[in-house]
Amino acid sequence: MIHSIQTSRFEPADAIPETTLARSDQPSTMANLVTLEQGLYALEIGVSPGMPGQLSSLQVPAVHVSALRNERERNAEIIGASGHGDSWLDRDGGTVIVKSPAGGAHVLVTAYGLPAQAVFVPDIHVRRLDRSRSNGAAPRSSDPAGFPADEPEEIRSEIVLHVERLGDRRFPGEGWVGNRGKKLRIEAFSIRPVDTLLARDIEFKALGPKGRQTPWVTDAKLCGTRGQGLPLTGFAIRLAPHLAERFDVVYQGAFFESGVAGPHRNGELCIPPITDDPLEAINVRLTRRYHR
Repeated sequence: MIHSIQTSRFEPADAIPETTLARSDQPSTMANLVTLEQGLYALEIGVSPGMPGQLSSLQVPAVHVSALRNERERNAEIIGASGHGDSWLDRDGGTVIVKSPAGGAHVLVTAYGLPAQAVFVPDIHVRRLDRSRSNGAAPRSSDPAGFPADEPEEIRSEIVLHVERLGDRRFPGEGWVGNRGKKLRIEAFSIRPVDTLLARDIEFKALGPKGRQTPWVTDAKLCGTRGQGLPLTGFAIRLAPHLAERFDVVYQGAFFESGVAGPHRNGELCIPPITDDPLEAINVRLTRRYHR
């Protein structure tokens, strides 16, 4: 629940000697400490204000999201982050998926700007992902024979898109992800479950101009290209063979001129009726099948 999230603002620079603050090569910083109860969350980071610039290899404004280690070594897991357990976002912001352990954890969101410039942490919207029915809807019931109701159990996922001019963007796999209607081409994508299934349990392929296709890819590896100006013109997703009878994957694609194609499922090609029409958004749903 959003009201359970507490944030406090402080300036790490307060602890730095004044002589260090005067150096022209040191970025200005401001941070928010986000306290999370146990659970899975999407931290949606807004656009960073401030003048653009370059400090050594750091392009500012930028935002750094990191997990703070507590005394019991139970720190939050930033899913899809580097081996250092952190994530960097550029001035456009983005979404970071965080898994908080039993007992809760803290995440530090730090904004970086040019030296001697006022820096503000962008808006942070925290959304809980593992209480999809906490809005008052009743939980899935069973019929008199004890079988679950017809509504399938949804498996949460994370999707990474490489979008022209925007680079890599990470999204929770809920509804449409991408930029529908903005005509920004998706050049690569990956998908990974964040519960129940493993990354290697999902396989996917990409289609490009002139009918080219990639092999099936797994383990959340990026499928497609970066920086070559080659849009995706279709895709397909399936479960690993040993899971195909127990789970379903259903997906749609939104294309520049063709609009929405699909839904398709379980390895079917999602392609537009107009040849080589670039892909701009996708909608993926993973579910567990129920058998009577």
